[in-house]
Amino acid sequence: MVDKWDTLQSECLACKKCELSKTRNQVVFGAGSPQAKVLFVGEGPGEQEDLSGKPFVGRGGQLLDKFLDYVELDREKDIYIANIVKCRPPNNRDPLTAEQETCIEWLREQVRLMRPAIIVCLGRVSAQRMIAADFKVTVQHGEFFEKGGILFMGTFHPAAVLRDPRRKPDAFADFLKLREKMKELEI
Repeated sequence: MVDKWDTLQSECLACKKCELSKTRNQVVFGAGSPQAKVLFVGEGPGEQEDLSGKPFVGRGGQLLDKFLDYVELDREKDIYIANIVKCRPPNNRDPLTAEQETCIEWLREQVRLMRPAIIVCLGRVSAQRMIAADFKVTVQHGEFFEKGGILFMGTFHPAAVLRDPRRKPDAFADFLKLREKMKELEI
């Protein structure tokens, strides 16, 4: 167990525990405020994230920024963004179960140090890993689930919304629900 955010980040950036470390350009530890009470979790870095070392900077990240602006959340001050795996899976495939198992400890430590009130799972992989293995994002998006004193909500991954723009109104509605829950919790 690590007691300091900077130490955790340094150790994570040097990680070589799985095969993904052999093909990555950079570890994508996360970005935003480690003191934030809202944590967004995606599945893993894509090509642009692997090149920049920052989460959600490609087209999906641009859409996420629009969602955040819509509910007046600042990516740098109000939230933190991380992923289940910290290195890019080849060809942007879903992270394998073994890769998730190897890497999830980094995220667990981020959650332990942050102590967020709300975790927003961006997409199926994240929601199935963090909320429930049978989570159906098309059915359960925008619903809050309490686990271990933290509220979890699953919503559509921004890249999925780009592939199917019909999901955009549902995704926006989920962000409105997030804003209302934050007001309710006085976050």
